[in-house]
Amino acid sequence: MTPMEFEFLATLLKKRSGLSLSRDKDYLLESRLKSVARKYGHESLSALVRALQTSAPTEDMMKEITEAMTTNESMFFRDNKPFVSLRQKIIPALVPSVSTGTISIWSAACSHGQEPYSIAMTLEEEKARMGGCGYKILATDLDTQVLKKAGEGLYTQFEVQRGLPIQMLLKYFSQRDSNTWHINDSLKKNIQFRQYNLLDSFSPLGKFDLIMCRNVLIYFDEATKRSVLARLAEALTPHGVLFLGSAETVIGMCDALKPLPGEPGIYLHRDSTLTVGGV
Repeated sequence: MTPMEFEFLATLLKKRSGLSLSRDKDYLLESRLKSVARKYGHESLSALVRALQTSAPTEDMMKEITEAMTTNESMFFRDNKPFVSLRQKIIPALVPSVSTGTISIWSAACSHGQEPYSIAMTLEEEKARMGGCGYKILATDLDTQVLKKAGEGLYTQFEVQRGLPIQMLLKYFSQRDSNTWHINDSLKKNIQFRQYNLLDSFSPLGKFDLIMCRNVLIYFDEATKRSVLARLAEALTPHGVLFLGSAETVIGMCDALKPLPGEPGIYLHRDSTLTVGGV
């Protein structure tokens, strides 16, 4: 792949998904797009680029190119500490602040669904302390294929062994066969899966008491990070809470958000009315 071909694909992907690829990531393009090229009858990535440059690609082709490049690594209770903070500090603070009686949650870039299901299990475990307060989760991703798997709620033995405590596996899953487990419908009923692009306006999604957008911003350039963070801040309720990944920050990027002291990766709106553990 020539530098010009790389730049063409990198520009195309940034426009469609916000993904920012540096020149040293050409191996990712090569490894992930070869199968897409072959599917559409092109013997190489260079041939695919020529086809994209000389004729209008179908939306299906563009979607497959974009989805092949998005990272879909996930696991149940990934990094764990955010879920400990959610259980011990955030839920007790949110419950008395939610006037609707239902905590509205957005799991952005939810991948195969482990994150929204982990959030739901955490809330179910805390139900006795929530005083009848309910919850609803919107789980979104750019990739329609991973959303299909997330909605089905079927996971292999390997997938459920990654981060999921055995007691939660037995409580919230049923075993289909020796290698397959299925999320119980009682947990799935509070989660809506929907395709959504983080480059689009968040206004149609409404307001949220809790947003998890973890390990996503690291793939964007600075301008895109600023844009996404500003819109995430606008999507929070006055008492809303934003969770980012451990390697992500709003410092120097978004004045509308402030860090929650002692809780790396957790942010409140600048004018937040929420009291968390005396903060």
